[in-house]
Amino acid sequence: MATDTGLTFGELLRRARQAAGLTQEVLAERAGLSVRGIADLERGARRAPYPDTVRRLAEALHLAAPDRAPLDAAGRRVGTALGGGRTPDLLATLPVPLTSFVGREHGVAEVRGLLGTTRLLTLTGPGGVGKTRLALRVAQAVVEVDEAPVAFVDLAPLADPAQVPAAVARVLGVREQPPRPLLDTLREALRPRRLLLVWDNCEYLLAASAELVDGLLRACPGLRLLATSREPLDVAGETTWPVPPLGVPNLPSLSAWERLAEESEAVRLFIERAGAARPDFELSERNAQAVAEVCVRLDGIPLAIELAAARVPVLTPEQLAARLDDRFRLLVGGSRSALPRQQTLRATVDWSYDLLAEPERRLFDRLSVFAGGWSLEAAEAVGAGDGVDPSGVLDLLGRLVAKSLVVADPGPEGAMRYRLLETIRAYGREKLHEAGEEAALGQRHLDWCLALAERAEPELLGRNQAAWLDRLETEHDNLRAALRWCLESGDGETGLRLAGALGRFWFVRGYLSEGSRWFEQLFALPSTMTAEDARAKALSAAGLLAAVRGDHERAGRFLEEALALWRELGDKHRIARSLNNLGGLAYQQGEYRTARCWYEEALALWREVGDQRGIANQVISLGVLARQEGDYQQAAQLCEGALALFEERGDQEGIALASMVLGAVAHNRGDTERAQALLKESLIVFSELGDKSNIAECLELLAGLASAQGQPIRAARLCGSAQALIESIGLTPAPADRYQYERNVAAVRASLGEAAFAAAWAEGRAMPLEQAIASALAGEDAASTRSLPGTSSITRCKFSIRT
Repeated sequence: MATDTGLTFGELLRRARQAAGLTQEVLAERAGLSVRGIADLERGARRAPYPDTVRRLAEALHLAAPDRAPLDAAGRRVGTALGGGRTPDLLATLPVPLTSFVGREHGVAEVRGLLGTTRLLTLTGPGGVGKTRLALRVAQAVVEVDEAPVAFVDLAPLADPAQVPAAVARVLGVREQPPRPLLDTLREALRPRRLLLVWDNCEYLLAASAELVDGLLRACPGLRLLATSREPLDVAGETTWPVPPLGVPNLPSLSAWERLAEESEAVRLFIERAGAARPDFELSERNAQAVAEVCVRLDGIPLAIELAAARVPVLTPEQLAARLDDRFRLLVGGSRSALPRQQTLRATVDWSYDLLAEPERRLFDRLSVFAGGWSLEAAEAVGAGDGVDPSGVLDLLGRLVAKSLVVADPGPEGAMRYRLLETIRAYGREKLHEAGEEAALGQRHLDWCLALAERAEPELLGRNQAAWLDRLETEHDNLRAALRWCLESGDGETGLRLAGALGRFWFVRGYLSEGSRWFEQLFALPSTMTAEDARAKALSAAGLLAAVRGDHERAGRFLEEALALWRELGDKHRIARSLNNLGGLAYQQGEYRTARCWYEEALALWREVGDQRGIANQVISLGVLARQEGDYQQAAQLCEGALALFEERGDQEGIALASMVLGAVAHNRGDTERAQALLKESLIVFSELGDKSNIAECLELLAGLASAQGQPIRAARLCGSAQALIESIGLTPAPADRYQYERNVAAVRASLGEAAFAAAWAEGRAMPLEQAIASALAGEDAASTRSLPGTSSITRCKFSIRT
């Protein structure tokens, strides 16, 4: 190529690329440039490459000096022909990343767009999130596409604020002119210029950076600044763009392993860096779950993922995932060429923590006690005191958000919700332990959780039950953390109080197995409980969960002990509930006569105390029993009466429950149109409440209707969805109910044939719950019916429904 001096730069570049056997895409990746930029240069659409671009291309092509000379000469020749208007004296060489840039395509485009509307754009975010890499990628795009000069200033090596102006001057080639102030010299040099200045790592010298940035922007109209900082500069006209972590997989519903890298930037980064550390590493069906878990637990933070991937030569992804509880010991040994604060995960977080004032550190440490986030009120309740003024929590919290240590997002209840990335939280827990506050804060957090749960408990039976169920769902991770604290500290009494208050929440939202495990562990602690009412409440809740999970022996023991305690305490409301629960247990076991005795005794007690909701609920239980025994007229009469009571109270859950049973009875009596209307109304309410066991019930009942209406494919689909939900929450139907269900499924299978039934069933099982509910509320999908095999002859199949 050394003899091709008469060729244009683009022609030389194309020849060199083809000689190296590279595509435009591969060359762009190696040089840290865009494919469009390479294409524009080769076809002459961009005639004047910057020296930095020429250097990147030559290095990516591995050109020896003789072959590189014509390329350099062609670049200079074009620049001279165009009048030399690019001010090479102001064009600083951008650092060349040693690794490829993964993901963030939308982020690059958005930041570039913002640079067209603001003169000061600050990329903010926690350490290791990739602010510098994103800024460099954007700067490269500005050079390639906009053909604008760019300079790069790194403040990380500086320790003295007074050095900031000199560092900028050095990069720009501006010499000091004593005794003239350097700021004035910089202004004069930059005033006529058009320049993008990338200002990296501002947080440690924030005040000096802000002062200089403000002074330059006011005097230099052609100047734009792209800054990176862990907190905003707070300069007039500043726009901030929080750099998010890379996208991580959704562990509860993980995609097929072949699509994992395509759908998750974090997984792509792990695979690429792990492959660089161990060339034979590949994502596989065996390790995909562990890789996904590593990326999720590291919050999608690029630096943390890169440090983890560097361990692949000595640890499998499964071993990495298992060791992340000690992530600060594990994630060390970054590149020796990186700054010291980027060579270990701990050093990266240390850098941010060291910049905090003492009150900020104290609140940050305390906030690490929260799991899954918190509200402002929770921060004030748990974080204030002992050096943190309650009235100052809002201001301190705002500073922690600004410094990228706390994430703030709009919450489900219309207020801001705050959280720590898991890596940041782990660091805070260590600091809390070092400060000797771990026990005190664990107790404060437990007290707050207990107060919330006990306040919510009566509300779960009232008009605002949906809102309170959602609130407990939002705080569920905190409630779990509080229960773990009780187990670790041996505080069984408070733990059972908390679990007892959460029993109904667990039942409604389908946390049957989890709730049972908490009770099992808490009951196993040495008994210190002196409050009989708290123990009775816990036994009642544990017994109910055991009953619906099919553990009848344990349920009977718990419920009978609870009833005995409530009788001793003389609490007639609780006695009535216990009688109803024992009736439900008898029903679960097919002992209908015993169930009726319990139910009728409970109903008499509800009437004695005048509890209308209790009366209505008990009447529904008797209605369900009457329907199971085939007395549809009595079942309808009982449930119509209960429905009227619930409507008087405005009790949406009760209305839905009564309507569901009435819908089932209407189907039994042949009124499928009324049955469908009632069941769909019930399903809508149960969906709003998140009542998973009753959602499953509605899906099965609607499946029966679909079959009765000549839609066996729809019936099979809904049965598949219902079965998947039942299995996911650990619900065990009563034997008689299970028998009816299996008989109904057998009828649908016989109607469709095995192939069509299996396809529809599998489709229903695979549906997300929201989609299954939408399908149940909609009509038959003719298109999907045609797509299933074996549907040429469809027969009607009517069957009874379980409750």
